[in-house]
Amino acid sequence: MVIRRLPRYRRYLADLENRGVERVSSGMLSEILGYTASQIRQDLNNFGGFGQQGYGYKVSDLKTEIDAILGLGEQYRMAIVGIGNLGHAVSNYLYRYLDEFVVAALFDVNPAVIGSEIAGIEIRNANELDAYLAENAIDIGVITANKEAAQGIADSFIKGGVRGIWNFATIDIDVPDEICLQNEHLSDGLHELVYYIHSK
Repeated sequence: MVIRRLPRYRRYLADLENRGVERVSSGMLSEILGYTASQIRQDLNNFGGFGQQGYGYKVSDLKTEIDAILGLGEQYRMAIVGIGNLGHAVSNYLYRYLDEFVVAALFDVNPAVIGSEIAGIEIRNANELDAYLAENAIDIGVITANKEAAQGIADSFIKGGVRGIWNFATIDIDVPDEICLQNEHLSDGLHELVYYIHSK
């Protein structure tokens, strides 16, 4: 699926841009990414012609085009529920590496962490989630809580007007069609890796 490959294209283009590389061909991208040059050209042609034959792609322009396709021209406000080890790691990653995503609020049920801060943001009691969402616009809700709590958190996010949910709980949640949902089951990726190890 093309949309799954675009973030990877963007990541490598950003690296090339940071290294001062101005132009890149589909052949060069093929060597870096491991996809065939024809696959890369086909992927990019789905969204318009960004390169010229024999001339390649201007790195900064192609990255800008992919940013626009992915909707990265604006900032997205996020709320994370479940500030255990995984929630803490996700929050720190977003804060340090992804400028487009602003962690606006953190929630947990553990009295030991409520009131403490991550990157200057106070961890609130999860009981306050509904009230917070009623008064603050959040684009993306992040669930890093346990699977028993996940659906209830998702329901609160939906009621509170979020546009998308990033779910790390080890359970698939139900959302209406108008809500964008991305499930991140870490075990799925690990099981896929083990399959490839055994198949070789």
